[in-house]
Amino acid sequence: MVFSNNINEVIYIMYKMKELPENERPRERLIQYGASSLSDSQLLAILLRNGYQDKNVYDLALDILKQYPLSKIQDCSFYDFMSIKGVGKVKALEILAAIEFGRRIFLRHKSELVRLCNAEEIWKDVRYYVTNLKQEYFYCYYFNNKQELLERKLLFMGTINHSIVHPREVFKEAYRLSASSIVCIHNHPSNCVTPSKEDVLLTDHLVKTGYIQGIPIRDHIIVGEDSYYSFYEHHNILNL
Repeated sequence: MVFSNNINEVIYIMYKMKELPENERPRERLIQYGASSLSDSQLLAILLRNGYQDKNVYDLALDILKQYPLSKIQDCSFYDFMSIKGVGKVKALEILAAIEFGRRIFLRHKSELVRLCNAEEIWKDVRYYVTNLKQEYFYCYYFNNKQELLERKLLFMGTINHSIVHPREVFKEAYRLSASSIVCIHNHPSNCVTPSKEDVLLTDHLVKTGYIQGIPIRDHIIVGEDSYYSFYEHHNILNL
């Protein structure tokens, strides 16, 4: 016996995809009722397009969401999806592209006329993007002269250090956006936000480069899920 809170899911489980009434198939429902009327599995079924062997596309979508619910799917890698039977290279790439497209729409919406004036406000904003990550992510927030956020940019992933984070990439985006200042941010997966020796050296290097480029580094913030460390608030941003 299969139980579901969604009557549409019960219908899909009871019937093969081709046996469903036309107005109950994901694509037809989307056209007739809009995307908001579809369940998570129905939306994913549209992206997948087809299943494999004796498993229809809707069952495959349910399998994926059972293994990677929405709270986790945004952090899945190409190889995570490839590990699921029935998901090949093309399907994995299409799911990843859809997730990233949705994320960029969200980022663009959040970037409109947002003023982030201190480290705590920036930490609260960035937590959404770095929660539950298994490696370090290095972001730059680019601001105009009113401290309005122009863009959030993920520049590097991996172990963040002086040799990996190259100032060329940091300041190239600043020039493209005509930014007046930059705040650098990266997470510590351990949630211990105490800066490492490499963090200190990196901050010193970026601040000096910003002084030369005429685009100051306002702060470098190390973030965890429940706390943050601001170099500016701890008076560790050099006054050049």
